[in-house]
This record gives sequence, structure tokens and C-alpha cells, in this order.
Amino acid sequence: MNDQSKSSEWVLPEGLPRPVPSTEGLGAEFWAGTLNHQLLIQRCEDCRNWQWGPEIICRSCGSEQLGYEPAEPVGTIYSWQRCWYPVHPNLKESLPYVVLLIALDSATGVRLVGNLVGDAEQAFEIGDRVTAVFEDHPGDDPYTLVQWQRSEG
Repeated sequence: MNDQSKSSEWVLPEGLPRPVPSTEGLGAEFWAGTLNHQLLIQRCEDCRNWQWGPEIICRSCGSEQLGYEPAEPVGTIYSWQRCWYPVHPNLKESLPYVVLLIALDSATGVRLVGNLVGDAEQAFEIGDRVTAVFEDHPGDDPYTLVQWQRSEG
């Protein structure tokens, strides 16, 4: 999950449909960044607005001058859902699990989705601090998911 963890310690079990991180298109730089344990978020070069998901024009000023910049992988819990129903058969033995919506500190207005690392029944609140955990999925076509763990302090 991070540099000190084994790749077999994923938040959710093996056997789920593989996400389709594109190596081309608008999200390619984001997925390439995750492989290097870095959050790259789209940002307008003209008005400096951050935005996610990626678009071909800036939602703030309409500019087509968009690029990707590193964002610190820390934020706060903006919203969450504790899931008790297995929406996929392979999740039946992994219930509950928690899906978080995270407001990034360094990319104003950007919110990312990921799962909570650790005990799914742990206590937490909206506004709690979290840090990204880069969950590597090796293989012929590797990808890395961004998950979240509560920050100390």
C-alpha cells in the first residue's frame, strides 16, 4: 500500500473489476503520477484554478491552457459512506468498507474519492485529516490507486 507495505495488503479484495486507468486522454498524467506515488491534478495556466476531473477547458476562465501540477497528498474528509452491501460478489467477505470524499489542502476546490485504510468501523468525522496511501497493483499492466488513511495529530 505504501513503500513499507506489501502489495497484497489492498484495501479491497482481489477479484474486483480492474479500474481502467488510461495511458492516453485527459486523465493519463494523473494515472502516470500515481504510479510514481504522486498526485498530479489539472490546473489552469492562465487563472491558476485547480480542477478535477480533467477537462479540455478551464471551468473558471474558459482557457484551454491546462496542465498538471503536483498536489500534496493530504486533505480532510469532506463526505463519506460506510458500505454494508456487497455491490460485487468479491466484496461479500470484506464488509463493511468506507468510501471517502477528500478535499485536498493544496488544490483548492478539488475533491478525490478513495477508500479508508484500516478498520472500516473506526471512528472518524467530517473534517478529520487524512493522508494518501498509494496502493500498487503490479502485473503486466500495473496501476496504482489512491486510498486514504487518517493522519496522526
